Amino acid sequence: MSIWEKFKAFITESKRVLRVTKKPSKEEFIAIVKVSGIGILLIGLIGFLIHMTSSLIS
Repeated sequence: MSIWEKFKAFITESKRVLRVTKKPSKEEFIAIVKVSGIGILLIGLIGFLIHMTSSLIS
């Protein structure tokens, strides 16, 4: 497959994905923000606990 054919296939797939996707409703968006925020907080808390544990051990 040439570079041009790969590029055309990528464009075709991109168009297909954009046709299938839709804008989320307000409720869906709020749910996504909440779940993402909780995930960020959990990862931060785990990192903080690891840092505190390592600093107490040292």
